[in-house]
Amino acid sequence: VHRAFVFPFRISAAGKRMPLSIVAMAIVFNVSNGYLNGRYLGLHAGDYGATWLVEPRFIVGTIVFLFGLGINLHSDRTLLRLRKPGETGYKIPRGGLFRWVSCPNYLGECVEWIGWAIASWSVPGLVFAVWTAANLVPRAHAHHRWYKETFANYPADRKAILPFIF
Repeated sequence: VHRAFVFPFRISAAGKRMPLSIVAMAIVFNVSNGYLNGRYLGLHAGDYGATWLVEPRFIVGTIVFLFGLGINLHSDRTLLRLRKPGETGYKIPRGGLFRWVSCPNYLGECVEWIGWAIASWSVPGLVFAVWTAANLVPRAHAHHRWYKETFANYPADRKAILPFIF
């Protein structure tokens, strides 16, 4: 809900264009994941039962998901506050996990879907987490490289998506 309906209306995208192929790939990605997870849960909802809500996998997965969501929301808020009204230039984000990584919003998104995979304990949940990482880790690396090329004073010890690692 946040990524699809809240965040897009908070960003300043006036005058920015996006290739139709990117939009189409995003639609295919999300419809595929939604279908696989929805179908799985639709077919196996009865297999979980009420006791699933107190099983360690569900509890841990929910905590991991909420932790990732918190990272994602905080990072998005930091990015949205970089520009004052009317500004168009790019700035180096600071604070929160931006101290250690260039794309903590992507890290948060990956953590969210790892949490979903644990909470649902399903192959479609795992596939969603892997596909999300396969999409966002290369993007984080590209963003990190762009930051380093664009800003001479970019923090040298900051990593792309995993603090202290990558």
